[in-house]
Amino acid sequence: MDNALHSEQEQIRRESLSELRKLGIDPYPAAEYHVTSGAKEILENYSAEKNNFQEVSLAGRIMRRRIMGNASFAEIMDSSGKIQIYVRRDDVCPGEDKTMYNTVFKRLLDIGDIIGVEGHVFTTQMGEITVHVKRFTLLCKSIRPLPVVKEKDGTLFDAVTDPEMRYRQRYVDLIVNPHVRDVFRKRTMIIQSMRELFNSKGYLEVETPVLQPIPGGAAARPFITHHNTLDMPLYLRIANELYLKRLIVGGFDGVYEFAKDFRNEGMDRTHNPEFTVMEIYVAYKDYNWMMSFTEEIIRKAALDLHGTTDIEYGETRISLEPPYQRISMTDAIRQHTGIDIGSLSEQELREECQRLHIPVTKEMGKGKLIDQIFGEKCEHHYIQPTFITDYPTETSPLTKMHRSKPGVTERFELMINGKEIANAYSELNDPIDQLERFQDQLRLSEKGDDEAMFIDLDFVRALEYGMPPTSGMGIGIDRLTMLLTNQPSIQDVLLFPQMKPEVHRGKVDNNE
Repeated sequence: MDNALHSEQEQIRRESLSELRKLGIDPYPAAEYHVTSGAKEILENYSAEKNNFQEVSLAGRIMRRRIMGNASFAEIMDSSGKIQIYVRRDDVCPGEDKTMYNTVFKRLLDIGDIIGVEGHVFTTQMGEITVHVKRFTLLCKSIRPLPVVKEKDGTLFDAVTDPEMRYRQRYVDLIVNPHVRDVFRKRTMIIQSMRELFNSKGYLEVETPVLQPIPGGAAARPFITHHNTLDMPLYLRIANELYLKRLIVGGFDGVYEFAKDFRNEGMDRTHNPEFTVMEIYVAYKDYNWMMSFTEEIIRKAALDLHGTTDIEYGETRISLEPPYQRISMTDAIRQHTGIDIGSLSEQELREECQRLHIPVTKEMGKGKLIDQIFGEKCEHHYIQPTFITDYPTETSPLTKMHRSKPGVTERFELMINGKEIANAYSELNDPIDQLERFQDQLRLSEKGDDEAMFIDLDFVRALEYGMPPTSGMGIGIDRLTMLLTNQPSIQDVLLFPQMKPEVHRGKVDNNE
């Protein structure tokens, strides 16, 4: 690559790379490096009285150096944290040849290089636990400088704080802001907590297709692609619901999946076109049972993560201890707007939306108008966990009609901090009713609703064989992680959020 494309620092590092190779040092060795201890393990367990950790081997990235003639201090960072190392010339170069210290360590190594060190642990006169290095090995030469981060009295200066850079170059973010790693460790813990609960009840984790001939299970705009061999369109799944319910038809009593779903819709602080959802379906249950089970899931995740069900989100204290408030959508709208939606026609609902300055479009039917009123005027009020129940039939085409309330379905959404965290139903298992609901969706599509569901005749056929009474529920893992890790944006809980491609010198680069 043309040196003109490199900064001065990048050119210097490439020159160092060349010198290392001339010295016979492989800057990218292939051999295994045996690590016996991590930084955190040493810092938490070293005792001068016990005189432990007298033969250690660890590896990490150089984050700081202080060269002092024939002896130097540095700080290396591994996946568990940072630890100081002490390198003395005559220890690492016991013979006449002092090249490894004078040339390699002092001049050719840089911040960001990954090294392995062997030695023993001691405490400096300043009281800092330190590894006294006897041997060091270059494991990877960094030829691009890290952003400079300075720390004084616990305050970081010149840290990587620009959101676009952090999300686009997550690898740099994780190096320079190691606390970010903790968010993603906790994300894994949340998923593990849920798996433990489901497995303890005997539910089966399964996988369902990502590429689907018919996008079903949700009202959303799909991504579409083309399969060349079959010469047919395929869709990235918007939900895995219909496949999971096929498995209930097939005889499983409980199935769940952690799935990547894709929706070709807008992006904001709580929406990404690719997102993670957990869906679970349990036979012989209804949405009342599922509300209690959802409380159990959320409570366990909070306890596993924090040891308490009281959490802080921004400046708000939220209690995740059950039971959670329950209120119907009709009552919620009446409470916050004074409107009794149960007695209004579609036109009257449209007029109420105009009166309340709620944006609507002509293709919205009665159910979407109700949903729009709730979203604009009610949703943000539910900070503490609240189950909003009994949704309109038009927006719940896969849900059983309510057993005692006409015009609504047995569906709930769990709201926390003004956002939907979970969505669940008493699942519709009447194949004739299901086909009619799909046909209603088709009419909405013909009216211009590009989020209306497709008709899935194979799913209807599966229901014709008989599906037992079932309740299903989906939890947005990204939003739940935001809540439990106190992160303000979905981009902060996705390792690689979707972004527009970068433009370099007039060229688009989709890889950065």
